[in-house]
Amino acid sequence: MNENVVLTPERILEATEDVLRRFGLAKATVVDVARALDVSHGSVYRHFPSKASLREAVAKRWLERLNAPLAKIAEASGPAPARLERWLRTMFAIKHKKVSDDPEMFTTYLTLAREACKVVKAHKDGLVDQIAHILSDGVKQGTFQVTDAKASARAIFDATIRFHHPAHAEEWSDPQLATRIDVLLALLLKGLEAPRKR
Repeated sequence: MNENVVLTPERILEATEDVLRRFGLAKATVVDVARALDVSHGSVYRHFPSKASLREAVAKRWLERLNAPLAKIAEASGPAPARLERWLRTMFAIKHKKVSDDPEMFTTYLTLAREACKVVKAHKDGLVDQIAHILSDGVKQGTFQVTDAKASARAIFDATIRFHHPAHAEEWSDPQLATRIDVLLALLLKGLEAPRKR
């Protein structure tokens, strides 16, 4: 054991992800994480007071990775309808890629996310806030007619849930999925349009 190792929360989270990938969620322990870092498990507990807090931090980190590209789109300038469509398509693509690239880790993260209810709620609320920001921009630009951006954002999030919620992951291999997404997005964008002035 090397207690001279500079241990940071980020290093611990990276090691935890590696341990989860190797052993799976059911078998991975804090001792395994400590062993991977060549430190005592007490050193890990100095940064994360419990196994549950470590697992919650891993779930939060994973959700933040999903969030980063979406936040860039939400904060970008440009026409709101194009940004909203790009934001939604990006969210769908990120989730679908996670499932297809590493289904075992996706299942692991899904389980971790279910355990970290507060983290997941904050993540969802943040996504709805990003949609609301785009909708507000659209109202300012005169391209969207929305009376309550937050309520409309929640409705959009809920209306598209089939394409981004992990509970529907088995449906994402449907050959008609792309067409269904196109139809739904066209309907959403049309419904948000501000009436044209004559």
